[in-house]
Amino acid sequence: MKIPVLDLKPQYQLLKPEIDQAIANVLESTQFVLGPEVKLLETEIADYLGVKHAIGVNSGTDALIIALRALNIGIGDEVITTSFSFYATAESISLVGAKPIFVDIEEGDFNINSSQIKDKITSKTKAIMPVHLYGQPAAMTEILTIAKEYGLKVIEDCAQAFGAVYYGDCLGCHQSCKDSQRQNLTQKYVGGIGDVGAYSFYPTKNLGAYGDGGMIVTNNDDIAELAKMLRVHGAKKNYHNELVGYNSRLDSLQACVLRVKLKYINQWNEARRNIAKNYNHLLANNQNIITPNISKGHVFHQYTIRVKNGKRDELKEYLAKNDIGSMIYYPIPQDQLPVYQEKYQPNPITMKLAGEVLSLPIFPELSLERVTEVAQIINSFNT
Repeated sequence: MKIPVLDLKPQYQLLKPEIDQAIANVLESTQFVLGPEVKLLETEIADYLGVKHAIGVNSGTDALIIALRALNIGIGDEVITTSFSFYATAESISLVGAKPIFVDIEEGDFNINSSQIKDKITSKTKAIMPVHLYGQPAAMTEILTIAKEYGLKVIEDCAQAFGAVYYGDCLGCHQSCKDSQRQNLTQKYVGGIGDVGAYSFYPTKNLGAYGDGGMIVTNNDDIAELAKMLRVHGAKKNYHNELVGYNSRLDSLQACVLRVKLKYINQWNEARRNIAKNYNHLLANNQNIITPNISKGHVFHQYTIRVKNGKRDELKEYLAKNDIGSMIYYPIPQDQLPVYQEKYQPNPITMKLAGEVLSLPIFPELSLERVTEVAQIINSFNT
């Protein structure tokens, strides 16, 4: 594609001297699993997010699974989550023996509709797992209020939202506010709001490694201790296994890459927001699409439009013919995937949006010239 949906090469070329040196240092140290680089990354991420603990694991999926296990969630339990996310969200719940309970989403931000959560709570409900989809924080104030009322845990799926900021007083508005209105608002990085947060460092993420990687974050000492045990076969020390755990250790090569990239994450996230603003401006008069709302805390892992009148697939094909990449996240809701379909009724808003969403090229190095070209092609569709 002339304009791919994602291009990682410009970022590597920019950081090549730092990345290459960091990798060389790890190779020279011969400490490849956990070790000093992972400990330093954990400290730096905990400091960045403002949490007490960060525990490196080998994927975002494992971060969710271990988080659930550390909260003692398992067979016979229910976990409420969104029907619109990547399968790993629900899969992690199923893998610990619990049952995912799916809630419909908000049209305005694609996230779980917090007003529908109470209707799904039963005596078996143990937790709520919101997803900060596409980099947009979910309505955490309402979710935490419900969790407190019913004695539930909250696991934040932050796979697409590293560096996203939640502004508590903007709850439910789903609209941009003027910066002057935000000066005295409560604000927190996602991941450190609930009981535990789970991050993915898959290469395509805003903070991406050069392979798989994940991170669990929490302010709870007991959860952190259990997570550290579970990532190394359930042991506090070698050959003294107390739990059935996992081999889920973050390796030092991924940690050293992430340490280099962490220094640039705010700059990159701001670049993503600027790209989103440019797209919104250039597509403002297009009656065939709905552009996403832009808030200060949104980090735009994906810039996702909605295409009206059932023409999403046609627009995707039209973009491809013009050498422009695009992706559909996600064409099939989690609860309607083959593994779950017979067990759940579809959620109407999720089904509607799954047929409309289309993610356009976005990465920090994407130039205004290329954003303009993408927008021009979209605006020429069906005109």
